[in-house]
Amino acid sequence: MLVDSAPEQRAETAPAPPSRQAIRAVGLLVSLALLVLVALASIAIGAKALPLDQVWHGLFHGTGTYSDVVVDDRISRTVLGLLVGAALGLSGAVLQALTRNPLADPGLLGINAGASAAVVTAITYFGVTSLSGYVWFAFFGAAGVGALVWFLGGSRGATPVRLALAGTAISAALYGYLQAVMIMDDAALGKMRFWTVGSLASATDSTIKQVLPFLVVGTVVALALARPLNAMAMGDDTARALGADLNRTRALSMAAATVLCGAATAACGPIVFVGLMVPHVVRSFTGPDLRWILPYATVLSPVLLLGADVVGRMVARPAELQVGIVTAVLGGPVFIYLVRRRRTAQL
Repeated sequence: MLVDSAPEQRAETAPAPPSRQAIRAVGLLVSLALLVLVALASIAIGAKALPLDQVWHGLFHGTGTYSDVVVDDRISRTVLGLLVGAALGLSGAVLQALTRNPLADPGLLGINAGASAAVVTAITYFGVTSLSGYVWFAFFGAAGVGALVWFLGGSRGATPVRLALAGTAISAALYGYLQAVMIMDDAALGKMRFWTVGSLASATDSTIKQVLPFLVVGTVVALALARPLNAMAMGDDTARALGADLNRTRALSMAAATVLCGAATAACGPIVFVGLMVPHVVRSFTGPDLRWILPYATVLSPVLLLGADVVGRMVARPAELQVGIVTAVLGGPVFIYLVRRRRTAQL
């Protein structure tokens, strides 16, 4: 009896389907390419229209003309947007993993409130008027609140629920203080009105240099936490069995998120929705593995932030909408849609 071996041969010679790892890697490369395109658009497009030849000249042959100065300003703005977007997305992903809450963001742990309260204190009681002064007050305000939340949440015995409750309570108290000071001080009200909406318009080389060391350190620590956070996602007992140090992982996660959010908020003000939405979107096609969620969030969050900034510069010419307003307007409906999708992955 003859046996047809063709099916077996076809099975042996048929190409194997691409692995999920390979698909994720390709997707990350595509995300990087998208980031480059958005960054170029951020430099080329602004509230004032410039011909592409003038943009090109400002990039590579700047001689101090008006167009060259505009391009230089846009480059600083774009670089700051890249750094802040990556910081917000990465910190949001870490906080969601730490609290096991896919809706967590920097506001949940009081970090934005701490930075805002520190800035209004600097304006009202210390006479600080420059952005370079705001940066340091905002950063240390965020760091102080992060440490306080860690302490009130139980320190070495901290749990996701305790951290979230402590952050919510401190946020409520600080925003009450913030509103009281702003009502009593017209100067603080005027300055905070601009700062609290979140903006990249005041980006300078000095601001970038001040926050860059903190963002680099926070990014390195956050990316290194992917494996222990993966273990913690399976429950404390399982994580211990896998050799994860829960206290150290939680402490480092809090520290990384605080450094990233504090530096980003200090530079641009509290920009909402980026750290909340992007990790949630990323999780829908990477799955729950933080070894992929964290890099994807680091790359795609600046895409959202810079894209929103470009939109804000185009829709209100010759004026512009602040990026914090645009992210809220664009992000709200998109996030509601994603939450309602059945395919959206859960933590």
